[in-house]
Amino acid sequence: MRSPILDYLDTLIAETQHVVEGQPADYIPELAAADPEKVAVALCTVNGTVYASGDTDHHFSIQSMSKPFAYALAIEDHGLAGIRDLIGVEPSGEAFNELSLDPETGRPRNPMINAGAIATHALISSEETSGLDRILEFFSRLTGRDVGLDDAVAASELATADRNLGLAYLLHASGQLDGDPQVSVEGYVQQCAASVTVADLALMASTLANGGVQPHSGERLLCRESTRHLLSVMATCGMYDAAGDWLTTVGIPAKSGVAGGIIGVLPGQIGVAVFSPRLDRHGNSVRGVAMMERLSEDLGLHLMEASRPARSALRETLRVTVEDQPATVYVLQGDLVLSSIEALVHELIESPPSTDLVVFDMARVDEVLPVARRTSSEMAAKLLDEGHRIIIVDPESTVADFTDSRGRGIERWSPERLESALG
Repeated sequence: MRSPILDYLDTLIAETQHVVEGQPADYIPELAAADPEKVAVALCTVNGTVYASGDTDHHFSIQSMSKPFAYALAIEDHGLAGIRDLIGVEPSGEAFNELSLDPETGRPRNPMINAGAIATHALISSEETSGLDRILEFFSRLTGRDVGLDDAVAASELATADRNLGLAYLLHASGQLDGDPQVSVEGYVQQCAASVTVADLALMASTLANGGVQPHSGERLLCRESTRHLLSVMATCGMYDAAGDWLTTVGIPAKSGVAGGIIGVLPGQIGVAVFSPRLDRHGNSVRGVAMMERLSEDLGLHLMEASRPARSALRETLRVTVEDQPATVYVLQGDLVLSSIEALVHELIESPPSTDLVVFDMARVDEVLPVARRTSSEMAAKLLDEGHRIIIVDPESTVADFTDSRGRGIERWSPERLESALG
């Protein structure tokens, strides 16, 4: 049985097909030659379940989406107080490659623009280990696989790196860059050429959503304080001079890359990644932004959306007899949001009900967000199509429109009727 979350992601790609504005990054020859029709989207829960649709096997360079993770390593090395003395956290209001430093301190304004990212890369380098080796090893722990470089992209960017070299020499002249400017730029450019997929990025983002713990391995890669600080900087600076529009419309910490990727983090719930190579004037994927806006609206991702903390929707699963018929009863609880309903869907797919009769007891459910209502309805339709009889116990009519896609087959019972029918 296929998850309705995958069906939703397929629909998201289909319904943004008309978004064809923009063009691939034309100042890097290898990126300019990218296929503009490639598109992909992925979600990863804090439990480590990945859902991906589109060109999911397509590898592309991580580009500036590497910046938050390099910054995280610098925080781990130097501490929050130390890193604040070296790199600011204020939005620049300028393009990502602007030749600018804070006029009062001489520091890069934040780690998400190129000046700050070059300084950051130098901070994670040492005599024993290069910054590139460290960041690739970190990417590999984040994704659970060996992450390598796209050598063609790295060479193409290095051949057109004059502006980044200018930034590095400006930083060096201001006393804000440790090490040789050319070495720092070469390492930073190679860092940006790490080759990833949307599933990789969603898993990396979910590690941040999970407070710094990699969902698959359970390894703590970042402390909670570092993760919180990082997400705050991503929220205010991650989308460059479009950060204000992003925070008000999509409303989650995010970072874009000029190859066409965007990652987003909903703390405590999911990591999100999208990919489409056509960029707007800010250097952000046009279709990627459209997909993220749709995801935020449909899935209730906005940080300012009032809701209680998420937990699993599934309280317990019972095998009982109802009206002399074997039945599987799923007892649900709390608020049904994306992450909590996903846990239920995952359980239904991985361990399908063994009985023809399936009961969803929602007497302990408080609130249902639209995404949970839609996902639940689609899951019920799939169960009906497989021949199951479905009963819903919903005393507060929390899901009054809970029907399958054809408006058939779901029975509504009161808690009293269920109790009296139990054998």
